[in-house]
Amino acid sequence: MIERYTPPEIGKVWEEDEKFQRFLKIEELLCEALEKDKKIPKGVSKSFDNVKISVSKIKKIEEKTHHDIIAFLSHISPQLGDNAQYLHKGMTSSDLLDTTLAWQIKDVTKIILKDLDAVISEVKKKALKHKDTFCMARTHGVHAEIYSFGLKFLYLYNDLIEERKLLADSLSYTACGKISGAVGTFVYFDPKIEEYICKKIGINNAKISTQVVSRERFAYYLSIISLIGSTLERFATEIRHLHRIEVDEAKEPFYKDQKGSSAMPHKQNPIVCERICGLARVLRANMIVASENINLWHERDISNSASERIILPDSTIGLDYMLIKFKEVIKNLKVNPKNMLKNIELNRGIVYSQKMLIMIMEKGLSRMEAYDIVQRIALKVINNDSTFKEESLKDLELQKYLNINEIDGIFDPYSYLANVDKIYKRFNLL
Repeated sequence: MIERYTPPEIGKVWEEDEKFQRFLKIEELLCEALEKDKKIPKGVSKSFDNVKISVSKIKKIEEKTHHDIIAFLSHISPQLGDNAQYLHKGMTSSDLLDTTLAWQIKDVTKIILKDLDAVISEVKKKALKHKDTFCMARTHGVHAEIYSFGLKFLYLYNDLIEERKLLADSLSYTACGKISGAVGTFVYFDPKIEEYICKKIGINNAKISTQVVSRERFAYYLSIISLIGSTLERFATEIRHLHRIEVDEAKEPFYKDQKGSSAMPHKQNPIVCERICGLARVLRANMIVASENINLWHERDISNSASERIILPDSTIGLDYMLIKFKEVIKNLKVNPKNMLKNIELNRGIVYSQKMLIMIMEKGLSRMEAYDIVQRIALKVINNDSTFKEESLKDLELQKYLNINEIDGIFDPYSYLANVDKIYKRFNLL
Protein backbone atom coordinates (compact mmCIF):
# COMPACT_ATOMS: atom_id res chain seq x y z
CA MET A 1 0.00 0.00 0.00
CA ILE A 2 1.25 3.48 -0.76
CA GLU A 3 2.53 5.53 2.17
CA ARG A 4 -0.46 7.91 2.01
CA TYR A 5 -2.79 5.15 3.23
CA THR A 6 -0.43 3.24 5.54
CA PRO A 7 -0.91 3.63 9.32
CA PRO A 8 2.53 3.24 10.94
CA GLU A 9 1.61 0.48 13.41
CA ILE A 10 0.26 -1.97 10.85
CA GLY A 11 2.71 -0.87 8.17
CA LYS A 12 5.65 -1.92 10.34
CA VAL A 13 4.50 -5.55 10.40
CA TRP A 14 4.84 -5.72 6.61
CA GLU A 15 8.23 -3.98 6.36
CA GLU A 16 11.08 -5.92 4.76
CA ASP A 17 13.28 -5.73 7.82
CA GLU A 18 10.48 -7.14 9.96
CA LYS A 19 9.96 -9.99 7.51
CA PHE A 20 13.63 -10.96 7.58
CA GLN A 21 13.72 -10.75 11.37
CA ARG A 22 10.89 -13.25 11.46
CA PHE A 23 12.71 -15.49 9.00
CA LEU A 24 15.67 -15.40 11.35
CA LYS A 25 13.55 -16.30 14.37
CA ILE A 26 12.01 -19.27 12.59
CA GLU A 27 15.46 -20.53 11.60
CA GLU A 28 16.56 -20.14 15.22
CA LEU A 29 13.51 -22.03 16.47
CA LEU A 30 14.20 -24.82 14.00
CA CYS A 31 17.66 -25.26 15.45
CA GLU A 32 16.25 -25.02 18.97
CA ALA A 33 13.72 -27.77 18.20
CA LEU A 34 16.35 -29.96 16.53
CA GLU A 35 18.59 -29.54 19.58
CA LYS A 36 15.79 -30.72 21.84
CA ASP A 37 15.29 -33.67 19.51
CA LYS A 38 19.05 -34.35 19.68
CA LYS A 39 19.43 -34.02 15.92
CA ILE A 40 22.05 -31.25 16.14
CA PRO A 41 24.51 -30.20 18.88
CA LYS A 42 23.33 -28.06 21.79
CA GLY A 43 24.04 -24.35 21.60
CA VAL A 44 23.57 -23.91 17.84
CA SER A 45 20.41 -21.84 18.31
CA LYS A 46 22.26 -19.41 20.60
CA SER A 47 24.53 -18.39 17.72
CA PHE A 48 21.56 -16.64 16.10
CA ASP A 49 21.63 -14.01 18.85
CA ASN A 50 24.58 -12.30 17.19
CA VAL A 51 23.17 -12.20 13.66
CA LYS A 52 22.49 -8.72 12.28
CA ILE A 53 20.05 -8.26 9.41
CA SER A 54 20.82 -5.82 6.60
CA VAL A 55 18.00 -5.50 4.11
CA SER A 56 20.21 -3.64 1.64
CA LYS A 57 22.82 -6.41 1.69
CA ILE A 58 20.17 -9.10 1.19
CA LYS A 59 18.77 -7.15 -1.76
CA LYS A 60 22.24 -6.85 -3.24
CA ILE A 61 22.73 -10.63 -3.04
CA GLU A 62 19.26 -11.19 -4.53
CA GLU A 63 20.30 -9.22 -7.61
CA LYS A 64 22.61 -12.15 -8.37
CA THR A 65 20.64 -15.11 -6.98
CA HIS A 66 17.19 -13.98 -8.16
CA HIS A 67 15.91 -15.81 -5.08
CA ASP A 68 15.03 -13.94 -1.90
CA ILE A 69 15.34 -16.87 0.52
CA ILE A 70 18.74 -17.91 -0.81
CA ALA A 71 19.83 -14.27 -0.59
CA PHE A 72 18.68 -14.20 3.05
CA LEU A 73 20.47 -17.46 3.88
CA SER A 74 23.61 -16.29 2.08
CA HIS A 75 23.58 -13.10 4.14
CA ILE A 76 23.29 -14.74 7.55
CA SER A 77 25.44 -17.85 6.93
CA PRO A 78 28.86 -16.16 7.40
CA GLN A 79 27.64 -14.68 10.69
CA LEU A 80 26.83 -18.16 12.01
CA GLY A 81 30.29 -19.57 11.30
CA ASP A 82 30.46 -23.36 11.57
CA ASN A 83 26.88 -23.51 12.80
CA ALA A 84 25.71 -22.46 9.34
CA GLN A 85 25.80 -26.16 8.41
CA TYR A 86 22.58 -26.59 10.43
CA LEU A 87 20.83 -23.60 8.87
CA HIS A 88 17.57 -24.29 7.03
CA LYS A 89 18.06 -28.03 7.56
CA GLY A 90 15.21 -29.98 6.00
CA MET A 91 13.23 -26.84 5.19
CA THR A 92 12.09 -25.31 1.91
CA SER A 93 11.59 -21.65 1.07
CA SER A 94 7.85 -21.82 1.64
CA ASP A 95 8.40 -23.07 5.18
CA LEU A 96 9.82 -19.66 5.93
CA LEU A 97 7.47 -17.72 3.68
CA ASP A 98 4.17 -19.28 4.67
CA THR A 99 4.95 -19.49 8.36
CA THR A 100 6.09 -15.88 8.42
CA LEU A 101 3.01 -14.87 6.46
CA ALA A 102 0.75 -16.61 8.98
CA TRP A 103 2.62 -14.89 11.81
CA GLN A 104 2.22 -11.49 10.14
CA ILE A 105 -1.47 -12.10 9.53
CA LYS A 106 -1.93 -12.93 13.21
CA ASP A 107 -0.26 -9.69 14.24
CA VAL A 108 -1.95 -7.38 11.73
CA THR A 109 -5.33 -8.90 12.57
CA LYS A 110 -4.84 -7.97 16.22
CA ILE A 111 -4.28 -4.37 15.10
CA ILE A 112 -7.33 -4.44 12.83
CA LEU A 113 -9.50 -5.89 15.62
CA LYS A 114 -8.33 -3.16 18.00
CA ASP A 115 -9.23 -0.43 15.51
CA LEU A 116 -12.48 -2.17 14.61
CA ASP A 117 -13.40 -2.18 18.30
CA ALA A 118 -12.82 1.57 18.40
CA VAL A 119 -15.19 2.02 15.45
CA ILE A 120 -17.83 -0.22 17.04
CA SER A 121 -17.64 1.85 20.22
CA GLU A 122 -18.28 5.11 18.35
CA VAL A 123 -21.12 3.58 16.32
CA LYS A 124 -22.74 2.32 19.51
CA LYS A 125 -22.58 5.81 21.05
CA LYS A 126 -24.31 7.32 18.03
CA ALA A 127 -26.96 4.59 18.04
CA LEU A 128 -27.85 5.42 21.62
CA LYS A 129 -27.66 9.18 21.16
CA HIS A 130 -30.01 9.23 18.17
CA LYS A 131 -32.47 6.51 19.17
CA ASP A 132 -35.31 9.03 19.37
CA THR A 133 -34.17 11.31 16.54
CA PHE A 134 -36.81 11.38 13.79
CA CYS A 135 -35.66 11.06 10.20
CA MET A 136 -37.05 9.82 6.93
CA ALA A 137 -36.27 6.27 5.88
CA ARG A 138 -35.72 5.94 2.14
CA THR A 139 -36.11 2.95 -0.11
CA HIS A 140 -35.04 3.24 -3.76
CA GLY A 141 -33.86 6.70 -2.71
CA VAL A 142 -37.52 7.71 -2.17
CA HIS A 143 -39.27 8.60 1.09
CA ALA A 144 -40.63 5.43 2.70
CA GLU A 145 -41.71 5.82 6.35
CA ILE A 146 -40.68 7.76 9.44
CA TYR A 147 -37.59 6.25 11.02
CA SER A 148 -35.17 6.52 13.93
CA PHE A 149 -31.82 7.97 12.92
CA GLY A 150 -30.28 5.81 15.64
CA LEU A 151 -31.45 2.66 13.86
CA LYS A 152 -29.11 3.47 10.99
CA PHE A 153 -26.22 3.16 13.45
CA LEU A 154 -27.68 0.14 15.22
CA TYR A 155 -27.95 -1.68 11.88
CA LEU A 156 -24.30 -0.87 11.22
CA TYR A 157 -23.38 -1.90 14.78
CA ASN A 158 -24.96 -5.31 14.24
CA ASP A 159 -23.04 -5.92 11.01
CA LEU A 160 -19.74 -4.85 12.51
CA ILE A 161 -19.99 -7.02 15.64
CA GLU A 162 -20.88 -10.03 13.51
CA GLU A 163 -18.01 -9.36 11.12
CA ARG A 164 -15.62 -8.83 14.01
CA LYS A 165 -16.42 -12.33 15.21
CA LEU A 166 -15.83 -13.74 11.74
CA LEU A 167 -12.44 -12.02 11.53
CA ALA A 168 -11.31 -13.09 15.00
CA ASP A 169 -12.44 -16.67 14.42
CA SER A 170 -10.73 -16.80 11.01
CA LEU A 171 -7.28 -16.71 12.59
CA SER A 172 -7.42 -20.35 13.66
CA TYR A 173 -7.77 -21.24 9.98
CA THR A 174 -5.80 -18.49 8.26
CA ALA A 175 -2.83 -17.94 10.60
CA CYS A 176 -1.51 -21.42 10.00
CA GLY A 177 2.15 -22.19 9.32
CA LYS A 178 4.04 -25.17 7.91
CA ILE A 179 7.54 -26.55 8.47
CA SER A 180 7.16 -29.75 6.49
CA GLY A 181 9.80 -29.62 3.79
CA ALA A 182 9.81 -29.47 0.01
CA VAL A 183 6.49 -31.26 -0.60
CA GLY A 184 5.07 -31.54 2.90
CA THR A 185 6.26 -35.04 3.81
CA PHE A 186 8.51 -34.19 6.81
CA VAL A 187 11.16 -36.38 5.23
CA TYR A 188 14.05 -34.83 7.21
CA PHE A 189 12.49 -34.34 10.65
CA ASP A 190 9.48 -35.29 12.73
CA PRO A 191 6.19 -33.32 12.46
CA LYS A 192 6.57 -32.33 16.10
CA ILE A 193 9.28 -29.87 14.93
CA GLU A 194 6.62 -27.97 12.99
CA GLU A 195 4.26 -28.01 15.96
CA TYR A 196 6.99 -26.68 18.25
CA ILE A 197 7.89 -23.75 15.98
CA CYS A 198 4.31 -22.71 15.26
CA LYS A 199 3.35 -22.87 18.91
CA LYS A 200 6.34 -20.70 19.84
CA ILE A 201 5.23 -17.90 17.51
CA GLY A 202 1.55 -18.23 18.45
CA ILE A 203 0.01 -19.69 15.32
CA ASN A 204 -1.54 -23.01 14.34
CA ASN A 205 0.27 -25.53 12.18
CA ALA A 206 -1.29 -27.04 9.08
CA LYS A 207 -2.36 -30.64 9.63
CA ILE A 208 -1.29 -31.27 6.06
CA SER A 209 0.51 -29.18 3.47
CA THR A 210 2.27 -29.58 0.15
CA GLN A 211 5.13 -27.20 -0.48
CA VAL A 212 2.64 -24.58 0.73
CA VAL A 213 -0.42 -24.28 2.93
CA SER A 214 -3.67 -24.24 0.97
CA ARG A 215 -4.50 -20.86 -0.51
CA GLU A 216 -8.15 -21.30 0.44
CA ARG A 217 -7.04 -19.89 3.79
CA PHE A 218 -6.07 -16.53 2.33
CA ALA A 219 -9.08 -16.40 0.02
CA TYR A 220 -11.33 -16.81 3.06
CA TYR A 221 -9.40 -14.23 5.06
CA LEU A 222 -9.54 -11.61 2.32
CA SER A 223 -13.24 -12.30 1.81
CA ILE A 224 -13.81 -11.21 5.43
CA ILE A 225 -11.49 -8.22 5.02
CA SER A 226 -13.46 -7.27 1.90
CA LEU A 227 -16.77 -7.80 3.72
CA ILE A 228 -15.83 -5.40 6.49
CA GLY A 229 -14.61 -2.89 3.93
CA SER A 230 -17.89 -3.14 2.03
CA THR A 231 -19.86 -2.54 5.24
CA LEU A 232 -17.84 0.62 5.89
CA GLU A 233 -18.42 1.63 2.28
CA ARG A 234 -22.18 1.17 2.62
CA PHE A 235 -22.40 3.55 5.56
CA ALA A 236 -19.94 5.97 3.97
CA THR A 237 -22.30 6.06 0.98
CA GLU A 238 -25.18 6.77 3.36
CA ILE A 239 -23.29 9.75 4.76
CA ARG A 240 -22.44 10.95 1.25
CA HIS A 241 -26.15 11.00 0.37
CA LEU A 242 -27.14 12.72 3.60
CA HIS A 243 -24.28 15.22 3.10
CA ARG A 244 -25.81 16.64 -0.09
CA ILE A 245 -26.94 20.25 0.29
CA GLU A 246 -30.51 19.47 -0.79
CA VAL A 247 -30.68 16.78 1.95
CA ASP A 248 -28.32 18.22 4.62
CA GLU A 249 -29.13 15.72 7.38
CA ALA A 250 -25.60 14.62 8.29
CA LYS A 251 -22.11 15.37 7.04
CA GLU A 252 -18.56 14.34 7.72
CA PRO A 253 -16.47 16.81 9.74
CA PHE A 254 -14.80 19.77 8.08
CA TYR A 255 -11.84 21.01 10.09
CA LYS A 256 -10.29 24.42 10.69
CA ASP A 257 -8.02 25.40 7.77
CA GLN A 258 -9.36 22.50 5.66
CA LYS A 259 -9.97 23.33 1.99
CA GLY A 260 -12.62 21.68 -0.16
CA SER A 261 -11.71 22.79 -3.65
CA SER A 262 -8.89 24.57 -5.44
CA ALA A 263 -11.49 26.36 -7.56
CA MET A 264 -14.58 26.84 -5.34
CA PRO A 265 -13.91 28.19 -1.84
CA HIS A 266 -17.40 27.28 -0.58
CA LYS A 267 -16.95 23.52 -1.04
CA GLN A 268 -17.17 21.07 1.87
CA ASN A 269 -16.91 17.70 0.19
CA PRO A 270 -17.37 14.24 1.77
CA ILE A 271 -13.84 13.30 0.75
CA VAL A 272 -13.11 10.81 3.54
CA CYS A 273 -16.28 8.86 2.86
CA GLU A 274 -15.48 8.89 -0.85
CA ARG A 275 -11.97 7.63 -0.07
CA ILE A 276 -13.41 4.79 2.00
CA CYS A 277 -15.66 3.84 -0.92
CA GLY A 278 -12.70 3.85 -3.30
CA LEU A 279 -10.52 1.68 -1.08
CA ALA A 280 -13.35 -0.81 -0.58
CA ARG A 281 -13.15 -1.50 -4.32
CA VAL A 282 -9.47 -2.38 -3.93
CA LEU A 283 -10.31 -4.85 -1.14
CA ARG A 284 -12.93 -6.57 -3.31
CA ALA A 285 -10.53 -6.75 -6.24
CA ASN A 286 -7.86 -8.29 -4.02
CA MET A 287 -10.38 -10.85 -2.76
CA ILE A 288 -10.88 -12.03 -6.33
CA VAL A 289 -7.12 -12.39 -6.82
CA ALA A 290 -6.89 -14.46 -3.62
CA SER A 291 -9.54 -16.81 -4.99
CA GLU A 292 -7.61 -17.13 -8.25
CA ASN A 293 -4.54 -18.12 -6.24
CA ILE A 294 -6.21 -21.27 -4.95
CA ASN A 295 -5.58 -23.04 -8.25
CA LEU A 296 -1.90 -24.11 -8.16
CA TRP A 297 -0.28 -26.90 -10.17
CA HIS A 298 0.24 -30.20 -8.36
CA GLU A 299 2.11 -29.66 -5.08
CA ARG A 300 2.79 -26.03 -5.87
CA ASP A 301 3.79 -23.42 -8.42
CA ILE A 302 4.52 -19.75 -7.77
CA SER A 303 1.75 -18.13 -9.78
CA ASN A 304 0.32 -17.02 -6.43
CA SER A 305 3.52 -15.57 -5.05
CA ALA A 306 3.83 -12.19 -6.74
CA SER A 307 0.21 -11.19 -6.19
CA GLU A 308 0.21 -12.28 -2.53
CA ARG A 309 3.12 -9.94 -1.83
CA ILE A 310 0.71 -7.16 -2.85
CA ILE A 311 -2.82 -8.21 -1.90
CA LEU A 312 -2.23 -9.36 1.69
CA PRO A 313 -0.30 -6.30 2.89
CA ASP A 314 -2.46 -3.92 0.85
CA SER A 315 -5.76 -5.39 2.02
CA THR A 316 -4.90 -5.43 5.71
CA ILE A 317 -3.28 -1.99 5.61
CA GLY A 318 -6.11 -0.60 3.50
CA LEU A 319 -8.80 -1.87 5.85
CA ASP A 320 -7.01 -0.58 8.92
CA TYR A 321 -6.67 2.85 7.31
CA MET A 322 -10.38 2.79 6.47
CA LEU A 323 -11.25 1.91 10.06
CA ILE A 324 -9.14 4.74 11.48
CA LYS A 325 -10.69 7.31 9.13
CA PHE A 326 -14.20 5.92 9.56
CA LYS A 327 -13.95 6.22 13.33
CA GLU A 328 -12.96 9.86 12.89
CA VAL A 329 -15.99 10.50 10.68
CA ILE A 330 -18.47 8.79 13.01
CA LYS A 331 -17.07 10.42 16.15
CA ASN A 332 -17.21 13.93 14.66
CA LEU A 333 -20.25 13.48 12.41
CA LYS A 334 -22.33 16.65 12.10
CA VAL A 335 -26.00 15.74 12.51
CA ASN A 336 -28.85 18.11 11.60
CA PRO A 337 -32.11 16.91 13.28
CA LYS A 338 -33.94 20.10 12.32
CA ASN A 339 -33.40 19.42 8.66
CA MET A 340 -34.48 15.81 9.17
CA LEU A 341 -37.84 17.08 10.41
CA LYS A 342 -38.00 19.56 7.54
CA ASN A 343 -37.35 16.78 5.03
CA ILE A 344 -40.09 14.62 6.58
CA GLU A 345 -42.55 17.42 5.78
CA LEU A 346 -41.46 17.56 2.12
CA ASN A 347 -43.66 14.57 1.24
CA ARG A 348 -46.71 16.35 2.67
CA GLY A 349 -47.82 13.34 4.68
CA ILE A 350 -48.03 10.64 2.02
CA VAL A 351 -45.62 8.48 4.04
CA TYR A 352 -48.56 7.76 6.36
CA SER A 353 -50.19 5.81 3.51
CA GLN A 354 -49.52 2.32 4.89
CA LYS A 355 -51.06 3.22 8.26
CA MET A 356 -54.20 4.32 6.44
CA LEU A 357 -54.15 1.19 4.28
CA ILE A 358 -54.04 -1.12 7.31
CA MET A 359 -56.71 0.83 9.16
CA ILE A 360 -59.12 0.53 6.20
CA MET A 361 -58.38 -3.20 5.89
CA GLU A 362 -59.31 -3.57 9.57
CA LYS A 363 -62.74 -2.22 8.61
CA GLY A 364 -63.28 -5.24 6.38
CA LEU A 365 -62.03 -4.27 2.92
CA SER A 366 -59.66 -6.47 0.95
CA ARG A 367 -56.08 -5.33 0.68
CA MET A 368 -56.35 -4.32 -2.98
CA GLU A 369 -59.63 -2.45 -2.49
CA ALA A 370 -58.06 -0.49 0.37
CA TYR A 371 -54.85 -0.03 -1.61
CA ASP A 372 -56.70 1.58 -4.52
CA ILE A 373 -58.42 4.09 -2.23
CA VAL A 374 -55.20 5.14 -0.52
CA GLN A 375 -53.16 5.29 -3.73
CA ARG A 376 -55.79 7.48 -5.39
CA ILE A 377 -55.60 9.96 -2.49
CA ALA A 378 -51.77 9.88 -2.50
CA LEU A 379 -51.63 10.62 -6.23
CA LYS A 380 -53.85 13.66 -5.73
CA VAL A 381 -51.34 14.94 -3.18
CA ILE A 382 -48.45 14.43 -5.58
CA ASN A 383 -50.25 16.00 -8.55
CA ASN A 384 -52.12 18.82 -6.79
CA ASP A 385 -49.45 20.09 -4.40
CA SER A 386 -51.81 19.51 -1.47
CA THR A 387 -51.32 17.46 1.71
CA PHE A 388 -52.29 13.88 2.43
CA LYS A 389 -54.35 14.92 5.42
CA GLU A 390 -56.24 17.55 3.43
CA GLU A 391 -57.08 15.14 0.63
CA SER A 392 -58.05 12.42 3.11
CA LEU A 393 -60.47 14.69 4.93
CA LYS A 394 -62.10 15.63 1.60
CA ASP A 395 -62.41 12.08 0.27
CA LEU A 396 -65.99 10.86 0.62
CA GLU A 397 -65.23 7.22 -0.16
CA LEU A 398 -62.56 7.08 2.57
CA GLN A 399 -65.01 8.57 5.04
CA LYS A 400 -67.30 5.55 4.53
CA TYR A 401 -64.71 3.58 6.53
CA LEU A 402 -62.83 6.11 8.69
CA ASN A 403 -64.20 9.02 10.69
CA ILE A 404 -62.43 12.34 11.17
CA ASN A 405 -60.84 11.34 14.49
CA GLU A 406 -59.51 8.11 13.00
CA ILE A 407 -58.04 9.96 10.05
CA ASP A 408 -56.48 12.53 12.37
CA GLY A 409 -54.92 9.76 14.48
CA ILE A 410 -53.07 8.34 11.48
CA PHE A 411 -50.74 11.35 11.40
CA ASP A 412 -48.79 10.52 14.54
CA PRO A 413 -45.02 10.28 13.94
CA TYR A 414 -44.35 8.84 17.41
CA SER A 415 -46.21 5.66 16.58
CA TYR A 416 -43.46 4.72 14.14
CA LEU A 417 -40.91 4.51 16.94
CA ALA A 418 -43.14 2.64 19.38
CA ASN A 419 -41.14 -0.59 19.20
CA VAL A 420 -37.67 0.85 18.68
CA ASP A 421 -36.71 0.28 22.33
CA LYS A 422 -37.46 -3.42 21.87
CA ILE A 423 -34.99 -3.57 18.98
CA TYR A 424 -32.30 -1.95 21.14
CA LYS A 425 -32.99 -4.40 23.95
CA ARG A 426 -32.07 -7.24 21.58
CA PHE A 427 -28.52 -5.86 21.78
CA ASN A 428 -28.69 -5.28 25.55
CA LEU A 429 -28.24 -1.56 24.91
CA LEU A 430 -31.15 -0.44 27.10
